[in-house]
Amino acid sequence: MPRVCSVTGKKTLSGNKRSHSLRATRRKWSVNLQKATIMVDGKPTKVRISARALKTLKAQQAR
Repeated sequence: MPRVCSVTGKKTLSGNKRSHSLRATRRKWSVNLQKATIMVDGKPTKVRISARALKTLKAQQAR
């Protein structure tokens, strides 16, 4: 299963790790995915959602 947020579409990012001598080696930044149950079209649905998107949804719900 790919590490993709089902709400925002965020994916794993890649870049370089930098040592003290500035040698570059490849590394990845994974998305902080959480399993959550959210309401979609009035029905509870289990999704894999990023922590940031989940925090935003909860903040909007509290208003």
